Amino acid sequence: MVVNGRPMKRMKMRVTADLYDFLAFPAAGDFAEGPFRTTVKSFLTKHALLPPPGSLLPHLLTWQIWFRVGEAVVDGGESSPAVVCLDVVEEDVARSRSVYCDQCRVVGWSGNPVCTKRYHFIIKADGNSIGGYYKSCTSCGVVLHLSDSRCKSCNKLMTADDTEDWVYHQLDDTTHLLHGVVHANGYGHLLRVNGREGGSRILSGCHIMDFWDRLCKNLGVRKVSVMDVSKKHGLEFRLLHAITKGHPWYGEWGYEFGAGSFALTLDAYKAAVETLSTLPLSIFVSQGRKPRTHLQDLISYYQSLSERELVHARDLFWFLMSLIHDAHKSSPTKNDITCKKRRSCTPGILCAWTRNDIERVEEAMFRVLRAVTGSNWVSWRALRGAVCKVAPPELLDYCLKELGGKLTSYGVVVQVRCNPDSGAVEYRLDPGSIPSNGIAACTDFNLSNCRSEQHLLQDLRFLYEAILNPQTMPSYGPQATRDLAVSSAAKLLDCKQFVKDYRPEKGLSITNPFGVHLSCLVELMELSEEGDTKPPPELIVLSPNATISDLKLEASRAFQDVYLMFKRFKAEELVGYAGVDESTQLKLLLGSIETVEVRGRCLGKNGLSRFRMERGQERWTVDCSCGAKDDDGERMLACDGCGVWQHTRCAEIPDSAAVPARFICWRCGSSGQMPTPASEHCKDETGSGGVG
Repeated sequence: MVVNGRPMKRMKMRVTADLYDFLAFPAAGDFAEGPFRTTVKSFLTKHALLPPPGSLLPHLLTWQIWFRVGEAVVDGGESSPAVVCLDVVEEDVARSRSVYCDQCRVVGWSGNPVCTKRYHFIIKADGNSIGGYYKSCTSCGVVLHLSDSRCKSCNKLMTADDTEDWVYHQLDDTTHLLHGVVHANGYGHLLRVNGREGGSRILSGCHIMDFWDRLCKNLGVRKVSVMDVSKKHGLEFRLLHAITKGHPWYGEWGYEFGAGSFALTLDAYKAAVETLSTLPLSIFVSQGRKPRTHLQDLISYYQSLSERELVHARDLFWFLMSLIHDAHKSSPTKNDITCKKRRSCTPGILCAWTRNDIERVEEAMFRVLRAVTGSNWVSWRALRGAVCKVAPPELLDYCLKELGGKLTSYGVVVQVRCNPDSGAVEYRLDPGSIPSNGIAACTDFNLSNCRSEQHLLQDLRFLYEAILNPQTMPSYGPQATRDLAVSSAAKLLDCKQFVKDYRPEKGLSITNPFGVHLSCLVELMELSEEGDTKPPPELIVLSPNATISDLKLEASRAFQDVYLMFKRFKAEELVGYAGVDESTQLKLLLGSIETVEVRGRCLGKNGLSRFRMERGQERWTVDCSCGAKDDDGERMLACDGCGVWQHTRCAEIPDSAAVPARFICWRCGSSGQMPTPASEHCKDETGSGGVG
C-alpha cells in the first residue's frame, strides 16, 4: 500500500521480464547473512523501491517490490504474465495506534518487550490498483488519490487523521492474499493467506506459502506463529487436514504445534490426531439388522470405488479429497472419474483373478439384473448380496466397479448411477446404443451416472459432519469409542496456534562460517517495580578476532535497536568473566560456547516502562479449571469475587436453563450470569489465521 506523498508511475507490462519471479524469489538456497534486525534493512535497500522523502505518514513507511508470476513474453507474444506487488510497511511502534501485539499475547510470547519496529508484508487482493492507491471521501464518497489533500467534488479538506484511518484500515483488511508481520526481534505472525478459494485469480495458497517461507529464511526470521482458522470447502481445514495428513495444512511448510487452548499439550494433540484418524469405518457400516443409512451407503460406495482398501477414517477422507482434487483439475468433459478408471482397467493386467473368474461373476450379475422387471434400479448392496456366494468379496467389489457400460450377452448395456437422494450406487439394464464393433464404452449417455465435483463436495461435507464434527456426530456404538472420538475432534478444533522455528543461526554457519555467532542474553542490574525484564536472546555476529569490548558494544547496539525499553541500554560486563581483560579475543575465551550473557543498565529515567511487555500494562491473572494459566485467545470472564480470569466455556454451569446462562467460579465458588460477548468483562478470541 502506498502511503507516500506522490504517486508512482504505472508499471508497464512490457518490462515484466525485468521483474523478480514470484515463484522463485528469493532463491530457495539463500540464507540470511545476519539477524533479522539488520537483514531486513539491507533487503529493502537492495530489492525495494525507496519511499520518497515527503511521506505523509513517516511512522508508516511503505516499500514496494514488484513481481511477475511466471515467465514473461516480451517480444511478439500475445500476453504477458500477471504482475503482483509486495508492500512492506515499516511501522514505528512507539507512534502506532496499537502498541501491543495480540498475536504475541495468545501464542505465549506476551512476556517479550515491545519492539521498536513491526514490518508488515502484504500482497493486496486481485483487482486493486497497482501503483496508485485510492480512498473515498468521507463526505460525498468520491474516489480520491491517497495524496489528495482536498476532495475535488465537495472541497472537503482531507486531514492526516483521515489518511491514517485509511492506512490502518488497510492493515486490518482480511482480503489480502498475504499478510505477515514480523517484529524487529525476528518473531512474527502469519495473519492471512488467501489462495484461490479466498479470491485470488492467479496465486494458489501453496504459491503464497512457498513465497512466504522462502522470504522468512532469506530475512533471518526466528519464529512465526499462525492461528489456523482456515476453511476448505466450508469446513474446518485444521481438522480435516490433520485427519488425512497427520498435521495441519501449514505443517506442509514446517509449522508445528505451538500452543493449545484450554491447556492442551502436544501429546494431547498427537493422541487426538491418532485416535480420530484411525477410527474404524466398520463401526459405522456394521449396525446389525437396523435399516441402511445414507452414511453406510456412502462409505460402502467409496470402499467399492477405491483401488485400495479403506479401513479407517483417514483412508476414506484421503481418498475422497484425492477424487475432489482430480475432478477439479479435470476439464468439464473429463469429470467422469469412475469411467476414467474403467477405461484404464484391463482385467488381464491389473486384476489378480482370471478372465473366466470375472466373466462368471459378471454373468451372475447380468442374470440378477435381467430378472428385475421394468426399469427399476438395483442398489449396489442388493446386487452384491444376490451374488455373494458366487465369489470372494474382493472379486465382487472389483466386478461391481467395472460393471457399468458392459455389454451383456442379451444385447443390452449395464447402466450405473449414483442415487441423487441416498448416494447409493445403482444398476439396471438399458437397451442403449450398441457400438458397431460390439464393445460397450463409457459414452455420453452414462456420464451423469458418475460423481461430479459438486456431488463429491456434498459427500465430503456429509461425511465430515457425521464422522468428524463433534457437534453433529450421530450416536453409534460402542459408546466409549464415540465419546473418545467426540473428545478428540473437539481437541483438534481447540488447537489453533502453530509455530515454525526457522533457526536462522544454522544458515549463518553457511553464509558466514568464519564469524563469531553468539546468542546473547541480557540481565538488567536494576529491577523495575514490575520485576525483572528478560527479553529473548539476540543473535550477535562478530568478526573472527572480536574482543569482549566488541561484544559489549554490539550487544548494546542490538538491544537498543530492537526494543523500545532498551533505548538507553548499555552492556557493562560479561557474566562469568568479570575479571577478564576486555581486549581478550572471544574465540580464545569462549571456545565452542554459543550462548553468553551480558549485564547492564538502562541509563536515565526515560519513562519507557510501558513497553516492558507485549501483554501491556494491565495486570491480570488467568487460572482456569482446565489448567490454563495464560490468555490463549478464547473467550474469558473475570470472577467478581476473586478477580481471576477463566474460560467462559469452563465456568458455565452445564444444562443451565437460565438465559443468559449462569457460571460458577471454581476457585472461590462465586456465581452469576454469564456475560454477553459484547461485555467489557469478556476477552474475545483474536481473529487471525488464513485460508489455504
